[in-house]
Amino acid sequence: MRELDVLLLAYLEQCFAGAGAREQAAFEALLGLEDPALMDLLLGRSRPAGELADVVAGILRADRHR
Repeated sequence: MRELDVLLLAYLEQCFAGAGAREQAAFEALLGLEDPALMDLLLGRSRPAGELADVVAGILRADRHR
């Protein structure tokens, strides 16, 4: 989905390099999700658990600042 690409690219460009190893690993795990599950997380239709919550928050912050 193009929309997901835009959101994820903004996070990569703005946040990924400065993130800690755990957040980077969580982002990589997030990339392994199917598009519908990832979209549900980013739209707030489901709640991320653990480290994924920090990554989702970072993705949404990066989107607001692009």
